[in-house]
Amino acid sequence: MKRLLRLTLLAAVLSLALAAPALAHGGNPDYRSVVNKVTPDVPGVSVEVLDYDSHMQLLDREGHEVVIYGYDGEPYARILEDGTVQVNERSPATYLNEDRFAEVTVPPIANPKAPPKWKTIDDSGTFIWHDHRMHYMSPTTPPQLQGVTKKTKVFDYRIPVKIDGRTGAVDGTLWWVGPANTSKLPFVIAGIVIVVLGAAAVLFARRRRREEGDGDGESGEDAGGAPKEAW
Repeated sequence: MKRLLRLTLLAAVLSLALAAPALAHGGNPDYRSVVNKVTPDVPGVSVEVLDYDSHMQLLDREGHEVVIYGYDGEPYARILEDGTVQVNERSPATYLNEDRFAEVTVPPIANPKAPPKWKTIDDSGTFIWHDHRMHYMSPTTPPQLQGVTKKTKVFDYRIPVKIDGRTGAVDGTLWWVGPANTSKLPFVIAGIVIVVLGAAAVLFARRRRREEGDGDGESGEDAGGAPKEAW
């Protein structure tokens, strides 16, 4: 539990330190990208939008295997049952997602038809990524929204996923809400809260499962009588 508290506090400090850059490089407050549903509906797996239309956050709290697919139908990222988070270095999405408008050079290694080359980037069971399917791919206002002053749907989107081998998707909608003079800070803070609480929940759930697993076997002491390390 002490480690959980330390990790949670560290995440909070780091998130606050990144809040200022996020204000300058985050989502567009004229839009709201909203997740409508995630299929298959599996307990412990949830997806949230951070900062208007900036990033997706997927939490895997209960040890499922989740695969997210890229723009050409290739495996882009995955969370393994033990919480390991990996990205496919051969997926073009790995590089295109580094910039809001995909203004990057995709390296030759990227080939959506090639077998995945997985790179581990985290072990928290949480993956945050920018996805071009969830926002409008231009800094200008869509022509059909010129002069519109009320909330209007821009488009529906679908991000293919697979959970425990079952094919599904993250289905959402991008909404236009019009120019606003509100500060982005509340949305950044909300994103920080989601990240911190989500990480804490994942770590707590995984520790609890480990403790329950230990309870089914030995009593928490090895043959020499020394207590086992819980982490």
